[in-house]
Amino acid sequence: MNTVQYKCPNCGAELTFDPEHQNFNCEYCDTSYTEEEMQQLYQNMEQQANQNADAAAETLESENDDKAFENETRLYTCQNCGAQIIAEAETSATFCYYCHAPVVLAGRLTGEYKPAYVLPFAVTRDAAVKKFHDWCKKRWFLPRSFTSEKQLEKMTGVYVPFWLTNCDAKADVTALAKKERSWRQGDYRVTETKEYAVKRLAKVPYRGVPADGSQKIEDALMDAIEPFSYDKMKPFSMKYLSGFMAQKYDVPYDQILPRIHKRIDTHAVKVVERSITGYSSHVVTSHNVQMENIRHDYVLLPVWFMHYQYHGKDYDFAMNGQTGTQAGTPPLSWPKALICSGVIAAAVIGLAILLGGYLFR
Repeated sequence: MNTVQYKCPNCGAELTFDPEHQNFNCEYCDTSYTEEEMQQLYQNMEQQANQNADAAAETLESENDDKAFENETRLYTCQNCGAQIIAEAETSATFCYYCHAPVVLAGRLTGEYKPAYVLPFAVTRDAAVKKFHDWCKKRWFLPRSFTSEKQLEKMTGVYVPFWLTNCDAKADVTALAKKERSWRQGDYRVTETKEYAVKRLAKVPYRGVPADGSQKIEDALMDAIEPFSYDKMKPFSMKYLSGFMAQKYDVPYDQILPRIHKRIDTHAVKVVERSITGYSSHVVTSHNVQMENIRHDYVLLPVWFMHYQYHGKDYDFAMNGQTGTQAGTPPLSWPKALICSGVIAAAVIGLAILLGGYLFR
């Protein structure tokens, strides 16, 4: 991979990735290229290495690929909140998409942070803004500035670092189940309850369980915009970052693993519970879930992200860049809420006076 790969062969301007058409566009000469055309136009080191099938060539390919990644990426650091942003060598990052403060160039990013895969954006910026407006229309008490043009300019397409886990969950579940039957006997209703000790052992496969590797983004916010479909995943290439930003992971996988285990533990028990049938009710009394054959990949997933500050508080909005699923905690405009409350109160009082006058005629 080299930087010329993202330049228009026709005019030399920068190419950007178009999520809607899944190709690469030049805004200056209005030329577009498919991924296949890009690969044909520029033969990179990875393609050259693939021509050599021996192990030594594969090792050299990996080393060259990591070196190319270091040469093509720049790391920007926000002096206000400390966020670290990945961008192309030619990108001029002017603000932090977390807190809107200016960011400064910190240097190159080492090859160890090179992701294995990237899921390209499928939702365009225009579509993201429209979906955001639709989301806001359902929330009456938003401050006007929340949907202003100045604020929407800060909506940024960000590739968020994620760890994807593949494993087999070995679940051991014990439950207390009950069978109940009742009948009438003379003037009484008799209920018979039988209790059973139920045990289930199962192995549940899990593929691509996600957990974001960013301290700056709330885990609950990223969980809320799931799921992502991995069938469109691509081997990582810097060309997909054209026109977007990305964040370097700052939570290593060993710190992510307990969160993944908790998530799999909860889900695996629910899966096993579905096999407990034929009883009136049941309660899980104990369970043990062990993760086996654990494998993981570091990937970048697409998110439209917007940060908003209102009366000294921070609010975040996120949208799945593949499916358009949205999540966020919107700010509340107290003047709007008070006006609405006053209108409702006036209407109630007016209705009471009207009814009172009618009743006492």
